[in-house]
Amino acid sequence: MYWCKIARTEKEFEAIAKLNYETFVEEIPQHEHHPSGKRTDEFHAENTYLIVLKNQELVGMIALRDERPFSLDRKMGLVEHGLPEEALDGKLCEIRLLSVRKDHRNGRVFFMLARALADHAYEKGYGAAVISGTVRELKLYDQLGFKAFGKPVGSGEAVFVPMYLTKQHYEQSVAARFQNKRYTFYPGPNELSVEMKKVFQRSPISHRSYQFEVSLKRVRTMLLEMTEASHVHLLAGSGTLANEAMIAQITQLESKGVILVNGAFGERLKQQAQRWGLAYDTIEMKWGEPFDYSEVEHHLKSGMYGWILLTHGETSTGMLNDVAQIKKLCNELGIKVCMDCVSSFGAVRFQLKNIYLATGVSGKAIGSMSGMAMVFSNHIIEESHTIPTYLDLGCYSNGQIPFTYSSQMLASLEIALGAYKQNERYDLLNTRYQTLLMAETNKELEFLTGQGYPMIVTLKVPSKTEYLVKDARLSGFDLHAQSEYLKQRKWAQLSLIQPDFEEAFEKFLLWLHHYKAYEKQ
Repeated sequence: MYWCKIARTEKEFEAIAKLNYETFVEEIPQHEHHPSGKRTDEFHAENTYLIVLKNQELVGMIALRDERPFSLDRKMGLVEHGLPEEALDGKLCEIRLLSVRKDHRNGRVFFMLARALADHAYEKGYGAAVISGTVRELKLYDQLGFKAFGKPVGSGEAVFVPMYLTKQHYEQSVAARFQNKRYTFYPGPNELSVEMKKVFQRSPISHRSYQFEVSLKRVRTMLLEMTEASHVHLLAGSGTLANEAMIAQITQLESKGVILVNGAFGERLKQQAQRWGLAYDTIEMKWGEPFDYSEVEHHLKSGMYGWILLTHGETSTGMLNDVAQIKKLCNELGIKVCMDCVSSFGAVRFQLKNIYLATGVSGKAIGSMSGMAMVFSNHIIEESHTIPTYLDLGCYSNGQIPFTYSSQMLASLEIALGAYKQNERYDLLNTRYQTLLMAETNKELEFLTGQGYPMIVTLKVPSKTEYLVKDARLSGFDLHAQSEYLKQRKWAQLSLIQPDFEEAFEKFLLWLHHYKAYEKQ
């Protein structure tokens, strides 16, 4: 298996020095021979090396640096003077030491290096890269997307052509067309099915039309059948908007409440409640730990509270909070239960019969386009004169269509909900989750929490998590690690909701096997 990473260890740097010597001393007589059979680049301390390995052996490399002057600056003066305007939109970097071992020059390694270069340059914010391309490989450079911008420099067998590469040129290159498939484990946005994509090619229809009204009624009916709630209010927006509308309704209760927190989205609920000026106490646990039911019971039986607010599926930790006992106790005590179900809705079967308010969203586990927010209730919500109009669920009651909706988004959501009629979507996500659990049983993965659910898992990874995430990306696997709370804790996540999960996960496990074996050396 070929895979890619950033070089960081002395062992890797030694292998780089050997390949550097083989290529730029023995093959291309650019430097003098040395009995060590190694050559350390003069800019070694400034270089970032992207390397390709075949299992555990280094077979290709490329180096980047952005410190000036570039080696090309020395040969031809400031490169900016010769570059076209399209290459000057952003910071420049220089590519050096592009090399692949002779017995691996089948195009695949070069293409992997090109994609890794494009990914890394994009992450670093580079607008273009320049390189001294040997005249021996001009056809290869053309396939990678490089363009000449100056006359050849050098002499004898070491003649080079100044070249540049932009993101646009790479994306239009032969290398980009034949690169390996990228696999994403993000919890959104979803890669839409062919049927859903076709919806967005249709002409939009008015939200005041009879056709739209009928479509909206069908979607509402499907949502209520899934949840057994009495009412659903659809808003154009994200899951955060749904929670905002839910919390706005809580302000009408004029009572104190309890907010449960054991992750980033419980924290967000608390912050939203604070902005609305709610009176509340919190019960907070360490992220990824279940709530202490006896503590919750102690608070609720004090008689001080009229409502409780909590997150059902805590995306930040991949944890499904057990709410059965809490719901039962609250129903006995007459305390209103309000739940953020944005990540759990569509991932696991649950009913909302005895819930005061709960939220969902069209993206995430449902698998549709993000942009349709849902708030469920089991009581009729009247219009308010104190809640901002757009957030006032009373405006959406009784099937009203108060504001503009996207007909394409609604149609996409209806298609996605169709996968729940015979529980196909639930079964698919659960099968994927069982595959993950099997990988944990086999000690290929380790999860942060044992109270997971079939939407997203948080991985326990070595202290070099940031390296694993970056190296996985260079090999074509996009783990979810970009949210600020994940960056702070150096956590990585795998979502189960993308259409090609089975293929992606199989290839990721193979990559991870090689990666772990390599790191142990």
